[in-house]
Order: sequence, then structure tokens, then C-alpha cells
Amino acid sequence: MKITHIFLFLFLYTIKINSQINPDNIEIVRDSYGVPHIFASTDAEVAYGFGWAQAEDNFKTIQQAYLAGNGLLSKLKGLKGASADFLVQLIQSENTVNEQFHTLDSNFIKLLNGFTDGINAYAAKYPDEILESSLFPLTPKKLLRYTQLQLFISNGAADIVGGIVENELSWPYDIHQDTKGSNLLAISRSRTQSDETFLAINTHQPLEGPTSWYEAHLISKEGTNIIGATFPGSPCLFTGANEYLGWTHTVNYPDKADVYALEMHPNKKEVYIVDGESYKLEKFKAKIYLKILGIKIPIKKKFYRSIYGPTLKNKTGFYSVRTPSTFNINAVEQWWRMNKATNFSEFYKALEMKALPGYNIGYADRNDTIFYISNGKIPIRNKSFNWTDVVPGNTRKTLWDSYYDIQDLPQVVSPESGFVYNANHSPFKSSGSDDNPKIEDFASEMNFETYDNNRSTRLLHLIEEQEHIDYARFKRIKYDHQLPTPLNYNYMDLNSLFDMKPEDYPEVGALLAEIKNWNRVTDVESYGAGAYALLYYNLAPFYYELSEDRVFTHKALFEALKVTKSYMKTYFKSDRVRLGDFQKLVRGDKELPAFGLPDVVTAMRGESHKDGKIKITHGESYIGLVRFTPAKTYYESVISYGSSSRPESPHYSDQMELYLDFKTKKMSFDRLEVLGSALSRYAPK
Repeated sequence: MKITHIFLFLFLYTIKINSQINPDNIEIVRDSYGVPHIFASTDAEVAYGFGWAQAEDNFKTIQQAYLAGNGLLSKLKGLKGASADFLVQLIQSENTVNEQFHTLDSNFIKLLNGFTDGINAYAAKYPDEILESSLFPLTPKKLLRYTQLQLFISNGAADIVGGIVENELSWPYDIHQDTKGSNLLAISRSRTQSDETFLAINTHQPLEGPTSWYEAHLISKEGTNIIGATFPGSPCLFTGANEYLGWTHTVNYPDKADVYALEMHPNKKEVYIVDGESYKLEKFKAKIYLKILGIKIPIKKKFYRSIYGPTLKNKTGFYSVRTPSTFNINAVEQWWRMNKATNFSEFYKALEMKALPGYNIGYADRNDTIFYISNGKIPIRNKSFNWTDVVPGNTRKTLWDSYYDIQDLPQVVSPESGFVYNANHSPFKSSGSDDNPKIEDFASEMNFETYDNNRSTRLLHLIEEQEHIDYARFKRIKYDHQLPTPLNYNYMDLNSLFDMKPEDYPEVGALLAEIKNWNRVTDVESYGAGAYALLYYNLAPFYYELSEDRVFTHKALFEALKVTKSYMKTYFKSDRVRLGDFQKLVRGDKELPAFGLPDVVTAMRGESHKDGKIKITHGESYIGLVRFTPAKTYYESVISYGSSSRPESPHYSDQMELYLDFKTKKMSFDRLEVLGSALSRYAPK
């Protein structure tokens, strides 16, 4: 053992001894798929067990996340970690957390202490797994700093920072936000025509890494009994269901971050002018590390702060970034309160904290309440400015400091149509046409989405196709993997492809005919889906040829088809390729054919793998299907790989076949049922 590890072990062991939690009071039960079910008397004890279980399965990922959130990732990764380290120092999360920590609920602080104590105890027992000793011991404040970074990124503010650094203030449209989206769906009893209410949890996240899903079941005698998923390193569940209610998220895109062009003093350095008054920029230096020949070399990068927020200089001037996520630290506390809610009133009260900076929410409960909201901490902005562009940083008229109440956001409660849905599209199309929020009721400065996409188009068609939605049909809707006709991408129009006649393009006629004759189902055995998928992934160089209304010309498509045909010949030695031969779900030595494409309901997106194939990296990830009755809640789930990120674990990839076969595993809220299928039971020590 290294000397540094010896000292670290002794230090962490002391912390473990001083912990007020006795691990013998906690039981971790692993089911047949390795999912941890954690039983204890208090929420803090459950959190301790949760921290330990997460470390057993994802210790490396947790550490990398916390290193990024505490400005230490470049110590481990050098230049590859520098951008995250710079961001976390730019937003000054350490100061924010220190200043606001006392505002957190005391019971929530106990939970945070329990969770970090659990991870620290694991680190003390297995010090050789520690990546960077300066990270330890973990504390609640370090956890919250990491949360600040994640929320800043999810608000789109990190993209603004990148635009400033790259001297690009008219940021290009990012199609990837639309090809990696999530779905939510809730159906009430008026449509199930039974005593059941349905909820589909169907977020589309990276399949690996710090924002991939980790499933667990948390049970305490303080009223917690919840099944669902969270990100590695988080102390409560971000999506799931308890015995009374459930919810899920999709990403939404109202205006959640702003950029300001400062007016600098003509003669005084680093002085800016607001309403005729001069202000001195606060100046800071972020510390990041480079690794040269294994040696960590600290370097410093300058940044500033104005009254508007974090500030950077580029070739054209000084620009400040302002986003609500940097002004509060209680987002995770709000999720914890959502975990604890037992009815809609309690759940809605948790939302009124306005701590989550964004995210659509879909909700259902055993009382047959279904609910949708385009949630967020949305600033109340001055109507005199164009907030979709850079705004003036020389007047307090643009300096917002208040937010819309939750009641003022687009939402639907128990609609007569009997359903709510979202696929990262317009909140003004979230239910039946007579139940939808009306766009004219909301300030234009909120800048909510107004578009549909393929997934939203297809979901609405399937929901309205038939009044009666029993559970079997509900699952078929959730697992639909067909593109609509016509196509309805919101970032491009590809329908002109289907107007092209194969006989007019003999060089690619057979390929074009394959796609035109395809039923648009993205099945692994489909040659049409394979041809279309290969074309889709070869379209990227041709996006610059899109017209102003984003329509592909026949000329561009002909060139793309020629590239696709050549790609097939080069890598597959054939004119026809099945989707499952091109697209794979890969983990370790296991490589399986994968269904789906970007922007089908069962969305899948991949990156280059080997031999011309792609591997899925983003899309269908954690899936939870919930049925609420007045007396009982039923839950089934699946995850893309398995419960552990350790290659040596039997649960590293044991759910892949279930996932690819559109199947699930049953989960239970009942302790005796859980124990009946347990593979192991132990205390976290």
C-alpha cells in the first residue's frame, strides 16, 4: 500500500469511527439482478447504505464526478479535466455552498452526512481504489458543489461559456439535443377503463458515465419506500415511484441562461459601466493542472465577476453569464422531498421550492391524478429586450432577480383527455387539444419550445388511435420504434428523400428503393432500417447544404446516398445491411444487435465503434413502468447494461438481453418479496 494511502486510510478510519451511524443497523439486499434494496430505521442510515452500495458498483464514476465538481479532475486527467475544473471555479460553487449551507433542512443535512459517510467508509476499506487522495474525505458540501456544476451544464450555460471562449456569440443550432431526448407518458383510469393509472419512466441518458442511471430501492421507517434511479454520487432518487406516486423527467428548453455584453470604460482597465456608473470587475484565477510525464503542474487561468455573474474576456470584449442554477443549492433537497411525498399536494409543495432549474415533469398517483409541467426556475425578464440574443450589460433593466412561481408555468392536471405526454417538444402540446396550456398565457421571454418532433408526433398518434389503453397497449406505445409518415424532425426536413425516384438515380437506385419501401420500423432485422441508419449517420457533412427552412435538396441527398453506398461496400462488402449488423449495444466482450434510431420513441444514438459499426452511447437507458391501483403500486424496470460498472461483476451486463428484447424485471415494495428473491444480504462494512 502506498504511504499516502496509509495516511488516508487512518484518516478515513477515524471518520468512520466518529460517525454516528452504526452500519450493523443497515441491511443491503441484492436481488437476482444485483439491484440494491437498502433497509434501515432512518433516512440517514439508508443514505449511508446507499453510498456504500453505489461505491461497490460505481466507485470510479463517483470519484470522477466529484473531482469535476470540486475543481480537481485535471489532477487526475490533466488537460482532459481542465474545462470542468475551470467551470466549477468560474461559477464559484464553493462560495455559494458555504454561504447557503445553513439554509438546508436539518434532516436533509443528516441524509447528506450519512451518504458521504457511507462512501468514505468504502474508501477507507478499499484505499487502493482511490483515484485522487485530495478528494477525500467526501463531505456534503463537496456533493453540493458537484450538483452546482451539473445543473449549470444542464441549463445550457456551459455552452454559452464555450461560445464566449470560442468568440462565437451566435451559437449554432445543436441537433444533438433533439436526437438524444426522453419521453414521459401518464394515462388515467378514464383511458385504461380499469382501476389502474399508468406512468412510463423513459428518460434517455448516456448509457455510461456520471449522468447514466443507477437503480435502487430505498426503505426506512421514516416513511421512505421508493424504487427508481439516480446518477452515481447522488443521495436520493431523481426519478421513480413510491407506494403512492411516481414521476419522471424529460429535458425542456425554455430560456434558462443569458449572456450580457459589458460596456467597458474607455480609459480604465477592467472597469465597466452600468447606468452611467463605473464598476470594477472582480478578478479571480482558476487553478487547473496539466500532467506532463506523470507530473502534475498547476497553471492559472483568469476570469472575472460582474454584477450580472461570471465574466470572461474574448477578442470582442467582456461577457457575463447569468443562470438561475447558480443562485441556490437546494435542488437535491427538492428531489428528496419529492421522494418523500405521499400525495399530489405534498408533491406540488415540493415543486414550489423552485430549486430545480428546469426539466419537464410527468406524474401519476394511486388517486388517479396525472400531471405534467414544464418545470423550471425561470427569470422574470424585462420585456423590452431580445433575450434570445446577447443583451446589454450596461443597464440594471436587464439584471433580473426574481422568478415565476410554479403555478405560472405551463402545466396540465387531470385532463379530461386522460393522458399527458412529453418528448422534449412543446409544452403547449402536452395532452388532448382541449386540455393543453395556451401559449398566449405565457410571457414570450420565457421562450418555451413550440415545435413537435418525430417522437411527439408518433406518441400522440398512438395515444389517440384508440380510446382504450390497457396495460399491454400502454407497453406497446412505450416500446414503439417506428418513425412517423411524414417524418417530423424539428431540426431538418428529410421528406424530400421519399420524393426521389430510384430510376432517376441509377447509381444509388437500389439503396434508395430499399429506403423508400421500408415500413419505417427500426427493427434489428430490417434492411430498410439499416440503409436509412447508414444514410442518417452519413448526412452530417451535408447539413451545411440545408436551405433556410432546413430542407435537404435532392442534390445533397444524392451525394449522401453515394457516400452511404460506398460505406456499405467498404465495411460490409454488401449493398444491403441489416440495422442490427450496423448498430450494436456493446459492453465488455458482449456485442448485441440494437434496435432504434435517433428520434424514434425508443430512441438510440451511437458513435463509431469498429469495422464500420456504431455502438449505442445514448438513448433508451433506465425504463420504469408503473401501475397504480387504489390499494397497491406495481413496478417493473430494466436498464441498458446492468447494476454494476465493474467488468468482473456478474451484473455488469446481465440486463442487456432483457433490454434489447423489450422486456422488464419485476420490482417490489414489499420487504418479504424482496427477501424471497435475494442473492445476498449484508451490512455495509
